Amino acid sequence: MKMTTVAEVEKLVLSQLRDFGTQLLPFEQALGYALAEDLKADRDLPPFNRVTMDGIALKYSAIKKGLNTFRITATQAAGDGPVEVEQDDECIEIMTGAVLPASADTVVRYEDVKIEKGQATLLLAEIKQGQNLHLQGADKKQGDVVARAGVVVSPAIISLAASIGKSHLLVKKVPRVMIISSGDELVDVNEIPSPYQIRKSNSYTVRAVLKKHNIDADILHIPDDPAITKEKIQHCLKNYDVLLLSGGISMGKFDFIPQALEDSCVEKLFHKVAQRPGKPFWFGRHGDDGALVFAFPGNPVATFMCLHRYFLTWLNAILGLPPKKVTYAALGRDFTFKPELQYYLQVTLQSNEQAQLIAMPVEGNGSGDFANLAVTEAFLELPMERSEFKKGEVFVLWDFTD
Repeated sequence: MKMTTVAEVEKLVLSQLRDFGTQLLPFEQALGYALAEDLKADRDLPPFNRVTMDGIALKYSAIKKGLNTFRITATQAAGDGPVEVEQDDECIEIMTGAVLPASADTVVRYEDVKIEKGQATLLLAEIKQGQNLHLQGADKKQGDVVARAGVVVSPAIISLAASIGKSHLLVKKVPRVMIISSGDELVDVNEIPSPYQIRKSNSYTVRAVLKKHNIDADILHIPDDPAITKEKIQHCLKNYDVLLLSGGISMGKFDFIPQALEDSCVEKLFHKVAQRPGKPFWFGRHGDDGALVFAFPGNPVATFMCLHRYFLTWLNAILGLPPKKVTYAALGRDFTFKPELQYYLQVTLQSNEQAQLIAMPVEGNGSGDFANLAVTEAFLELPMERSEFKKGEVFVLWDFTD
């Protein structure tokens, strides 16, 4: 049976895009969501000629006339109304953030003047007109777009929203996700496993990753029972947008999930990918616009890799975000991988004095070695057409530390 290539898998996954609508959130709660509207300045930015240094404000024309000493007539703080400079030989003390009076056009720092007996004497021979000022509208004019839809709300955008008085932001809704594990060999975290059982971990790993993307996923465990499996799968298909399964999709006698999906009219779009880890990856849909099913292999590294490589790529696309920028890294030492599969090599990252990103292979014991994930930072994507990979060769990198 011919396996689906990684390129074909990505194309098939991205053909199943959905729009889950939008929601309005208080701007402080919108961090990490995808912005669904353009943000526009409600006034010029900055809204006035803003002083950028503590010092004195004066008329530059007075300096051109040869004046060097000025009488201090007032002090103006940030937030105060402007105090005008009436005469050429006058100045006012003015603080950072204050509005520049219309009658002045230049600010000289305290460090560059000597203040004595109510007078300020310039210490610099050269003063530039308009220095130490951030002019009104220099950043944006009223009505200009300050942030466009289709970006992740970052701390900088939170700051922008506050500055333009945008107390609520329209963001894209994320899908409702159910994470499903199966098998009687798995017990809960707080249970003592028998010598032949292991504790559930994949579901919690997946949920932790999704939390970073503002998805608060539910978790379900299904025992090795065909009737219960079918009942639970059908319930989830009706109540969730995405099912993320870990394990139970192989050909074993107790892998009841594939039959339950078939009985529930979930169309298989592919099963088995020419890659390692994650070869048994299964993907399907429930009707044309129904729930999507990402059924990952049960091995922890395979689940982790497929989640980042495929589900997060799909999530990025449905949220209207630009594709993640392709990152490359150089292989840190020679590596050999014989099977004709695209290999996702676990690596740690470092940089050299030439500012080159170096990917150092992490020794492990296959896709069941979940302990390696704690010390790994990325997967290096090695093409399937080769088996020998040399130190210094550059390949695509999938960094999962973001």
